[in-house]
Amino acid sequence: MHTLSPAKFLLKGEADTKCVHPSLDSDFEIFDQLEKDSATMQFCANKLDKKDFFGKSDPFMVFYRSNEDGTFTICHKTEVVKNTLNPVWQSFSIPVRALCNGDYDRTIKVEVYDWDRDGSHDFIGEFTTSYRELARGQSQFNVYEVVNPKKKMKKKKYVNSGTVTLLSFTVESEYTFLDYIKGGTQINFTVAIDFTASNGNPSQSTSLHYMNPYQMNAYAMALKAVGEIIQDYDSDKMFPALGFGAKLPPDGRVSHEFPLVMF
Repeated sequence: MHTLSPAKFLLKGEADTKCVHPSLDSDFEIFDQLEKDSATMQFCANKLDKKDFFGKSDPFMVFYRSNEDGTFTICHKTEVVKNTLNPVWQSFSIPVRALCNGDYDRTIKVEVYDWDRDGSHDFIGEFTTSYRELARGQSQFNVYEVVNPKKKMKKKKYVNSGTVTLLSFTVESEYTFLDYIKGGTQINFTVAIDFTASNGNPSQSTSLHYMNPYQMNAYAMALKAVGEIIQDYDSDKMFPALGFGAKLPPDGRVSHEFPLVMF
C-alpha cells in the first residue's frame, strides 16, 4: 500500500475552450436526413407451382429495391422452406432506407424461386409492391399474385403461379448515439485511481503510475483523451475524482473510496 500524504490532489475538470467539435452540427444534419426506421415483416405463400420432379418445391423469395435508372438492387433474401407449396417464411427486419431509400412509393420487386442444390434455382414467379402498400399491414391489399411472365404469354388460361400474403408488418425506430445526445442526454465522467502497491512505486519508471516530469504517463493521457471529449456532453464540467487502496491519515487505515481532494 502507498501512504497518501495530506497534500492536495486535484483532477482539473474545467472546460478547455480549445476543445470544440465543429463537425457535430453537420453530423446531426446527415443523421436527420437518414431513415431511422426498421421494418419487420412476415410472409406466407399459397399454392405455388410444383417445380421438383420427386417432390413439391423448396421456395424462397428475393426482394429488390428499384433504382432511379430503372435497374433493381437486391436488398433481402428469405430462407428456403423445404418441400412445400404453402411456405411460411420467418419474419425478418430490414432498414426502411435499404428497402425504399426513403421513397415510400418506390417499386419493390419480389421474385419467388424454387431452390436447387446446384444453384440453378427455378423461377416460380414475381410480383411488385411498395413500402406504402406494405405499411397497410395484413389486409386484402397485401395478397399478391405470383406471376411468371413467360407462362402468361404462352398459356391463355394461365392465372398465376400461386399467391403471397403479408402476415404482419411493424416499424420501429432505431436511434443512434448522436440522436440521444441531440435530445439532451448528459454523460457524466468519474475517475477512480488505483493506489494499491500492484502498480509499483510512482517514483520509478517501471510503474504504470510513474510521474514523469516531462510527459504524462499512459493513464494520464487516457484520462485527458476521454475527458476532453466527454466534457462537451457534461453540462456542469465537474468530474468526480476518487481513489482507492491507499492508507489515509491520520490513522493510516486503508480506504477503498476517497476523494482525491483532501482538506
